Amino acid sequence: MKKKNWQIKLGIFLMIFSGAFFGATFIIPLFKLPTKTKVILSTTSIVLMEVVFWSGGLLVGKELFAKYKKQLNPKNWFKTKTTTK
Repeated sequence: MKKKNWQIKLGIFLMIFSGAFFGATFIIPLFKLPTKTKVILSTTSIVLMEVVFWSGGLLVGKELFAKYKKQLNPKNWFKTKTTTK
């Protein structure tokens, strides 16, 4: 059970940490680098973001991954929850 808990915590960390690579994609163009280098770094950052996010998703499992993926979707951030009677 401890191994499973450790995997879930690592998976959640990786899913959140993938946001750092996403943010780097927008910061890289601000550096004084050649255009070719900026394109390579931005592309690498996007690919790493996806790899890290999906690796975290594999560690947390199907149900928990779907839950966090739904919460990370910007379309769902401002929706109000409807209560059923």
